Amino acid sequence: MSAGGGGGVLTRIREYSLPLIVGVFAALGLANYDYELYHHIVDADLGLLLGGSTWKIFGHAVTPHFLINDIFMVFFFGVAAKEITDAVLPGGALNPMRKAINPLLGTIGGVVGPAGLYLALSYSMVSDPAEQAAVANGWGVPTATDIALAWLVARLIFGPTHSAVSFLLLLAIADDAIGLGIIAVFYPSPEFPPAPMHLVWTLGAMILAFGLRKRGVVSWWPYVFIAGAISWAGLINAHLHPALALVFIVPFMPSGRRQAGLIPEDSHPDVDVAVVHTLDNYEHTTKPTVDWGLFFFALANAGVEFGAIGTPTWIVLASLIVGKTVGITLFSYGGTFLGFPLPEGMDLRSLVVAGLIGGLGLTVALFVCGEAFTDPALLGMAKMGALLSGSVFGIAIVVARLLGIRPQR
Repeated sequence: MSAGGGGGVLTRIREYSLPLIVGVFAALGLANYDYELYHHIVDADLGLLLGGSTWKIFGHAVTPHFLINDIFMVFFFGVAAKEITDAVLPGGALNPMRKAINPLLGTIGGVVGPAGLYLALSYSMVSDPAEQAAVANGWGVPTATDIALAWLVARLIFGPTHSAVSFLLLLAIADDAIGLGIIAVFYPSPEFPPAPMHLVWTLGAMILAFGLRKRGVVSWWPYVFIAGAISWAGLINAHLHPALALVFIVPFMPSGRRQAGLIPEDSHPDVDVAVVHTLDNYEHTTKPTVDWGLFFFALANAGVEFGAIGTPTWIVLASLIVGKTVGITLFSYGGTFLGFPLPEGMDLRSLVVAGLIGGLGLTVALFVCGEAFTDPALLGMAKMGALLSGSVFGIAIVVARLLGIRPQR
């Protein structure tokens, strides 16, 4: 095989997120072969492992899990933010900005729908009052979407350029942000209580990124490694998930378009903005590493033992699949009657499928499970529900075909 052919195969492997899928199966296999070994690997204290003392960053031990979830995923969310920024620039599916209101309405539905269904099922399916309260406390589990898997499935079903992909990306990032906020407010860690005053650093990072743009800085490095690092420090010290650090910075990167978009382009005497594509350069440079690195994200987060299946399993699963689909569809389609249309190219059929894809909780739902449940038995059953939400992958493909949706080339 020629080098070009090999490169084409590797590119297809990345584009279809096969590293992520392989990572999920690797995590499941290792966790069910030896659960203690799995956690010993992903939660190993790297400082102690190398024969020294514990390494900490802002009070957090440096483990493979921390490096992957809190640092590596910054770049994943940065690439996702780039896609959304593209969508709101002239010619994008969410331009003018008014079009972004509809997916944000869908975001609200994607939180209210599953949380409401979860609570209704908890109080109707669990009779013992003490167990009922413990199960109901997990209402935050189905509110977030696994953005990596959702992005993969949306691209497979609709095609990479379909407006439904941008719609789902914005929705997934927004409801993940809400989900992380729910953790901070309703499931606070005694070790790391919310400290919102530190968000001033993230605000300062945004001002710095705007200043870099005004100065005509076209390299993406200062935006990511200076402004992004300050944003990251603000979030982690506020005890919010720092993986969202670049979501606040990427929209300030020059796009090479003169028209007004998310952040209007400014003329600069030393820079021809018509040929500057900082956003594209950032994506082209980091996306290959991000795509391959999703293997390690899945490996560090999808390791669940195939344990007992009980009532919490079905409550979590139904809330993710039914609650997300109904909530997103009702709120977003209802927005069209309020004067906020779906992005061009989307209709009710594609909205229903997008809502169904939003039910992919998996790794993010697993993370919330660990914060919501203290009873090991309930935790195991709830995690099985989150794990089974991966079945949305196949269900969404079948539903899309039945509705006559084909990938847009």
